[in-house]
Amino acid sequence: MRPTSTLLRRTAIALGCAATFVAAHAADPMKVGFFYIGPADGAGWSHAHELARQEVQKKFGDKVETIFVENVAENDAERVTRDLAAQGAKVIFGGAFGFMNGMERAARDFPDVAFEHATGYKMTKNMGIYDIRTYEGACLNGTIAGHLSKTNTIGVVAPVPIPEIVRNINAFTLCAQEVNPKIETRILWVNTFYDPPKEAEAAKTLLNQGVDVLMQNTDSPAPLQVAKEAGKVGFGWDTDMAQWGGDAQMAAARLDWSVHYNKVVADKMAGTWKPGNVWLGLKDGAIHYDRFSKNLPEHVRAAVEQRRQDIISGKRPVFNGPLLDQSGKQQTQAGDMPDADKLKMNFLVKGVIGTLG
Repeated sequence: MRPTSTLLRRTAIALGCAATFVAAHAADPMKVGFFYIGPADGAGWSHAHELARQEVQKKFGDKVETIFVENVAENDAERVTRDLAAQGAKVIFGGAFGFMNGMERAARDFPDVAFEHATGYKMTKNMGIYDIRTYEGACLNGTIAGHLSKTNTIGVVAPVPIPEIVRNINAFTLCAQEVNPKIETRILWVNTFYDPPKEAEAAKTLLNQGVDVLMQNTDSPAPLQVAKEAGKVGFGWDTDMAQWGGDAQMAAARLDWSVHYNKVVADKMAGTWKPGNVWLGLKDGAIHYDRFSKNLPEHVRAAVEQRRQDIISGKRPVFNGPLLDQSGKQQTQAGDMPDADKLKMNFLVKGVIGTLG
């Protein structure tokens, strides 16, 4: 028979070891994965997602371990999603529309992982969707363009003709026309989100067509650089691009994805995460419209601030109908266009010169 004191000591040691084991594993950080269609550094869409990843790491500290993959081709989305899940990621954010189908397929095999897909429309039991109302920033760009254009011709370097881009072109045009009804918007499709040489060439073509205020919906600062070199003006899109555009950047519509990312991570930690359909905007702090050029007149800046407040309050919605298409046909009823219709917008408003693709 073993002495009672020995048994107690061994029991205490065993319990102590178990407690240490549990504590160590309880302290293991939750892995959170991100993947982007473009480069993480620099400027634009993918960089905005990367800045948000950094905010997640900063907010949660040693409670999370964030990992990311950049320059992911759309047809490689499923493989990258599976690889992140295999590495132990409990939350995975896919930051591009074209990742949707690949993420959906991969999500079926990892039911305990929270998948979040940006700008898509497919939801599953463990995949939510999220977006930012980028058209609100495009509207404010339009307010500036309407005040500054001397040729009454503004332009957009556009990637691909999906509803998100159509909304931005239309918002840019409508809000410029609020200031100057003579405004026309020329668009040029480059059929890619990130190709600096192609973006630059498109920008030069638009400037040669009389455009004197340029917006890009692509990911690099190349169009803004072209505008600067030509003595014209443009905007930072998705992130601040003043590093490349200098004072030719009239303002920047900066996207803050961390508003959504922080909530998803916190919910997953708490065991309360559920897939949802989230569309954030100015009023949610998901768009920061700032980084104004010193060359922007004060009265224009004041007009931008008023327009921003009117969007937030709902006093003047961006897509306040009735809206007319390029041919003059009425496409919407009076009042604000319903979100469901915005999400499938497939027409260009009157005053836009160009076609859908």
